[in-house]
Amino acid sequence: MPTLTGSISEFFSSLAGIFLNLLNSVLAVFQSILALGQGLIGNVLQLGQSIVKLVADLSQNVLGFVIANLFAILLLGGGYYWYTNVYQGGRRSVTGGKKRA
Repeated sequence: MPTLTGSISEFFSSLAGIFLNLLNSVLAVFQSILALGQGLIGNVLQLGQSIVKLVADLSQNVLGFVIANLFAILLLGGGYYWYTNVYQGGRRSVTGGKKRA
């Protein structure tokens, strides 16, 4: 026949086990989030390296140099267009650029 102290001891032992398992689960979630971040940063860096290698490979000869410059102009122009029209909401002056008197 189980004793009262044995039952209470087993109850607290079970509670401690539950809390330890819960803590392990929370730590596992944080570990998976950190692993996701590490993988994401690694992939972004790898993409950047691939783009730099592409630019270096394209600009090996004269035709590649011209194409790389056109690509850079297109990229800068597209970035400027995106910044002025999309990022700023395409705000335009009501007066059409003329100052009111």
